[in-house]
Amino acid sequence: MTTRRDFIKIMALGTGALAFSGGLLAFATDRKESSRPPVALDMKTPTYCEICFWKCAGWAYKNEQGELWKITGNDDDQHSNGRFCPRGTGGVGMYTDQNRLKKPLIRVEERGKQVFREVSWEEALDYTAKKLSAVSAKYGPEAIALFTHGSGGKYFGDLLKAMGSTNITQPSYAQCRGPRDAAFIATFGEQPDSPEITDLRDTKCLVLIGSHIGENMHNGQVQEMSDAIDKKATIITVDPRFSTAASKSKYWLPIKPATDIALLLAWIHEIIYNGWYDKAYVEQYTTGFEQLKEHVKSYTPEWAYGITTLEPELIRQTAREMSNAKPAVIIHPGRHVTWYGDDTQRERAIAILNGLLGSWGRRGGFYRPAKKSVPSFPHPEYPKPKMTWTDWFPGLYPLAESPVANAFVDASIPTKERDAFLKAWIVNGTNLIFTMPNQAHTLEAIQALEFLVVVDTMPMEITGWADVVLPECTYLERYDSLRDSPHRKPAIALRMPAMEPAWETKPAYWMAYQLAHRLNLGDYFHFENQEDYLDWQLKQMGSSLEELKKKGVITWDRDDDDLYFKDGEKVEFFTNSGKIEFYSTSLEQAGFDPMPKYTAHEEPPAGFYRLIYGRAPMHTFSRTANNPNLTDLMDENVLWMNPKVAKEWGLKNNDPIFLKNQDGIQSDFAIKVRVTERIRWDSVYMVHGFGHKQKQLERSFGKGVSDTQMITRVKVDPVMGGTGMRGNFVTFIPQVLA
Repeated sequence: MTTRRDFIKIMALGTGALAFSGGLLAFATDRKESSRPPVALDMKTPTYCEICFWKCAGWAYKNEQGELWKITGNDDDQHSNGRFCPRGTGGVGMYTDQNRLKKPLIRVEERGKQVFREVSWEEALDYTAKKLSAVSAKYGPEAIALFTHGSGGKYFGDLLKAMGSTNITQPSYAQCRGPRDAAFIATFGEQPDSPEITDLRDTKCLVLIGSHIGENMHNGQVQEMSDAIDKKATIITVDPRFSTAASKSKYWLPIKPATDIALLLAWIHEIIYNGWYDKAYVEQYTTGFEQLKEHVKSYTPEWAYGITTLEPELIRQTAREMSNAKPAVIIHPGRHVTWYGDDTQRERAIAILNGLLGSWGRRGGFYRPAKKSVPSFPHPEYPKPKMTWTDWFPGLYPLAESPVANAFVDASIPTKERDAFLKAWIVNGTNLIFTMPNQAHTLEAIQALEFLVVVDTMPMEITGWADVVLPECTYLERYDSLRDSPHRKPAIALRMPAMEPAWETKPAYWMAYQLAHRLNLGDYFHFENQEDYLDWQLKQMGSSLEELKKKGVITWDRDDDDLYFKDGEKVEFFTNSGKIEFYSTSLEQAGFDPMPKYTAHEEPPAGFYRLIYGRAPMHTFSRTANNPNLTDLMDENVLWMNPKVAKEWGLKNNDPIFLKNQDGIQSDFAIKVRVTERIRWDSVYMVHGFGHKQKQLERSFGKGVSDTQMITRVKVDPVMGGTGMRGNFVTFIPQVLA
């Protein structure tokens, strides 16, 4: 295939990219802020964290020299309770990282070779607007798509909608949480939200199925789980690996991978046929119980034992523990739940278990969230798109509640039958090369594009494929939208600049505003300065920007005492029946099984092992792998391997090996072996986000292996489009043979 663009290593392109080659002192000396007068030690500005989606509110402090010093939690914030996790406290490293993008870049041809040229913001924005206009004029604005993960998505999304496109996707839906959202909506009429509406602090029994709380460091959840442990709550962890959560558990169920639905169905069987469910709750709030009872009749613990390798008595005992705790019990919906392609049905079984035990809307189960409404400034009505991705793929993923990123990739590749639907991408804050499975497929889509603009703080792999790179300042250097995430009480939090933007970086709001005016869409962006917009919003809410600068967080009491259902309260659920649906009418209407079934999945070939991946408490995906503060805590991933496997292969701790998957793809770099009893013999495990190939990422280049590179086989969930990524297997190549 003749490629339209080549990957460019940004570090080699021009003097500006190499200007900061010294230590932190050089960074501090060459910035505008260095000339500012010293400030008091208590100088602080409010912020909320951008390291992960939890968005904890806190304070950014400067030292006497006016340099960014530290970040702490805001005592009034429900998300953080005044405490930050390791990732959050390391956020200063995002600002001080010398490898950051520094100036706008445009891809050009130079004597037949593609390179990036450093340009002014004026030129970069003019060029971007010209290219977007050309695509819109030729194919319609619907041919432009936005991929986003981060606060800037709000502004670029508004820009796209003003142009006439609603093709806006967050990869976190189809690559992370989508199956659980679709399943809970089909069951309860609501999703579990972000942050999750799990009442961990008051639970008596917490069941974790592949949910690595404590490693996937979601701050508020970890704190509440610690409270639950202190209160002697029973923790049940289902995982092929003895995770941090498993080490805090009363029960660890080392399940055979890909058999989770069998265990869940056996639990449902035990709870129903032993009468352990919440009879009054089921009678009042649910429908489909009799169909469910008949459906699980044969799914006994003995049946599940032959599939999961878990002893029948262990299955019964853990089901009894759940029942004894009801309704203060949580079968956790999880976060990264895209595993095997039948993930909506697995999450349906989790939702059904919670419904049987009466935990939805009950103390110690799932609470009712509250959210503050933040007004938007009046603007003209957005033009109605002539076509969306669902029109391009009619009937595909019928229960998807959000646009599906992998469908956008598919829609960007022309086929023999028709041209591609999408011709230009804006990629904001998401390294698609590491985010999307099947990297070759993503690159095929990129090569077919007519225009690709990337907005990021770091020179990630995706930036090397861009036509234009727009360097965003970090969250510590900008204003952003008011954080209005739902919680037990409605609240808002402010993010404001603790420092001036370094080098020539800019906030996403400013970029979107500038592009809008170049595209004659200024009526949709009234405020040149985001400060003025935030102040207008806050004054409509009875506050002001000045007040929020002092407080950081404002929390209101709930309008009603309705955090949990009251005894006998009449509740109408947002399902077709108005009740909790054990037998899902929406799934049935869409042509899917209305109740979950177990389907056997492919086993590893001889000499191969199922690849399992996860998180570490000090890192978020691939975005923090180069953070100078956080790499001090963990600078590469390792491969967990059972001693039985290590012995068969003649491997020992710290031996470097390359990996090769079932499709013959070999890892670019080596990974060190960690021999441990904490994982089953049929699986191996690594932390996601390492193995970077971008050389400008000086701390993370070549460190460990990219699990995404090994994921070439994707099992797509037909219900909502989630990309099941745990059907991949790897074998080992000792470094001396590679």
